[in-house]
Amino acid sequence: MSETYEHRLKRMQMRSMRRGIKEMDIILSAYARTHLAQMDEKQLELYDQMLDENDQDLYQWVTGQTAPPDSLKILIKDISQTFQK
Repeated sequence: MSETYEHRLKRMQMRSMRRGIKEMDIILSAYARTHLAQMDEKQLELYDQMLDENDQDLYQWVTGQTAPPDSLKILIKDISQTFQK
């Protein structure tokens, strides 16, 4: 059975809010709240894949401590810039 668009957005918003570390809860929930609804299918797929990454790695990527994988560079940069605003 296929997931509806609305259900997919809600699922990703919940996964953005309920991470393993509080810092990523704050960063990703704020990003998801303001950006998910405007993303196209390709961007949503990439964001969904990113949600499977380890929180410790995500935090280091978003804060610039380590470089993200090439496949996530643009998304991580956008999340970093959004959080710093």
